[in-house]
Amino acid sequence: MSVSVAILGSGGKMGFRITRKLVDAGYDVRAIEIGEPGRARLAEAGITAVDRDAGVSGARVVVLALPDNVIGGVAAELSPLLAPGTMLLILDAAAPYAGDLPKDRPDLTYFVGHPCHPPLFNDETDWAARRDYHGGIARQSIVCALMQGPEEDYALGEEICRAMWSPIIDAWRVTVEQLAILEPGLSEMVAMPFVDTMVEAVEECERVYGIPRQAALDFLIGHLNVEIAMWFGYSPKVPSDAALRLMRFAKGVVVRDEWREALSPAKVREASELIVYGKGA
Repeated sequence: MSVSVAILGSGGKMGFRITRKLVDAGYDVRAIEIGEPGRARLAEAGITAVDRDAGVSGARVVVLALPDNVIGGVAAELSPLLAPGTMLLILDAAAPYAGDLPKDRPDLTYFVGHPCHPPLFNDETDWAARRDYHGGIARQSIVCALMQGPEEDYALGEEICRAMWSPIIDAWRVTVEQLAILEPGLSEMVAMPFVDTMVEAVEECERVYGIPRQAALDFLIGHLNVEIAMWFGYSPKVPSDAALRLMRFAKGVVVRDEWREALSPAKVREASELIVYGKGA
């Protein structure tokens, strides 16, 4: 018998992708979606939306493909409907790390999984896969955490995550805190501000210094390609001595000395609470 998986938010952006993946993988999928556009999207794919209470009744796994700031409330509403041993699978660490899941249900399994997205450097040869930046066509790795529940449930959680975000390169097991350090910490609090600043720098080149935007963009993207390859070990690291001196000089201009604080558990918890409750920084 196939594993029964109820998916709340199955007609949304992420929810629709993972719902189709799990249907294709042969799971007993109960697609739960309250929005008319989402229900229409499911219907176009030949998937019938079901009532929430009927969908979660008896489901082995309940996936919350929902915004972080509503997960806690929805989980609390679902709690009386869930049989002991049911797995709640959350697709982001923010709500679990902020303590927003029911604390009075130690008999439930809480599992968190998140995709890494296709790597910048890969060996994809299919054109659609090479242009897939989110995942689902191109291969990607995933990160998984068993927050509470019996150890044997980890294998089931990883299995579901592998199916949802297939094709998979690697599945990495971490703690919920470590997953939160990766996101929102590493990906959104460190990487994203640098990326956003680089876009602003391209615009500054055009607005202030009259450099054609496309020229500045071509120059930056090309240099990012070689610099990321060198610094992350995809090619020999052979920058000039002058470039290294300038990098050290510029760090004092564009990087705050205390940037590592963004990865600290305290700051990551603050960020998670900001995401979930709208309070904090």
